[in-house]
Amino acid sequence: MENQSSVSEFFLRGISGFPEQQQLLYGLFLCMYLVTLTGNVLIILAISCDPHLHTPMYFFLANLSFADMGLISSAVTKMLFNVQTQRHTISYTGCLTQMYLFMMFGDLDSFFLAVMAYDRYVAICHPLHYSTIMSARVCALMLALCWVLTNIVALTHTLLMTRLSFCVVGEIAHFFCDITSVMKLSCSDTHVNELVLSGFGGTVLMVPFVSIVISYVRIVFAVLRVQTSGGSSKAFSTCSSHLCVVCVFYGTLFSVYLFPSSGETTEKDVVAAAMYTVVTPMLNPFIYSLRNKDMKGALKRLLCHRRKFSP
Repeated sequence: MENQSSVSEFFLRGISGFPEQQQLLYGLFLCMYLVTLTGNVLIILAISCDPHLHTPMYFFLANLSFADMGLISSAVTKMLFNVQTQRHTISYTGCLTQMYLFMMFGDLDSFFLAVMAYDRYVAICHPLHYSTIMSARVCALMLALCWVLTNIVALTHTLLMTRLSFCVVGEIAHFFCDITSVMKLSCSDTHVNELVLSGFGGTVLMVPFVSIVISYVRIVFAVLRVQTSGGSSKAFSTCSSHLCVVCVFYGTLFSVYLFPSSGETTEKDVVAAAMYTVVTPMLNPFIYSLRNKDMKGALKRLLCHRRKFSP
């Protein structure tokens, strides 16, 4: 039995098992990828250039946009390259690298959504103490904690993958190196990997999700105590965009990792993975900007400024 050092590459099935659909899906995913990059870069530039947006909420929104770009880039770029070159392979090292980046940025998305929910809770339930609770030092510590925790989790899973043996060059039934799909190709015992994946994965998913639920339960109770309908609608409007993103992100994520299909990876798993790796990062800039007057104003000023100084 040969170990993993003799396996230099894997085959990626791609987004579809039908070759005639590959070019159509290539064009679709390329457009979605470019739209995602453009939208998130504009969000980051608008927040960076507009002093009115230098607040904790927009600070974490800029970091969420960066994480979204990292998430979609880690999963989609290799797939697009493979379709273009007609070489559906990825090296062993490249697979582990992609796995690490995908898990890190995916977990960052989850943690940033939880931090943003907490920020909304403090803004609505404790407005007089908001500047004290969400100080620049606290925001920096929260950001650093998110990066440290997600890197530890991603690195742990990646290092555990290096202990597995792969007897033959197999086909990964996905369009990227999904950890569960790669583990199915191993000819060694994956019991430890599965236990750590269930423990770490469940914690990384559930702790931010429970934090978001608790934050919004408290927000709802606080808003219901507001006597005026105008105050209630204004408070809910600041949270609606965030709630839309949370529902799409966690809905697709839970369907794949908390309720996985038995046996081989199914089409449903691939579509759900495409939802949170491609569709959600693409929708985030539209959801957060179109429903936010401050963000729309900042984007208009940014685009007008660029147009003014363009040759």
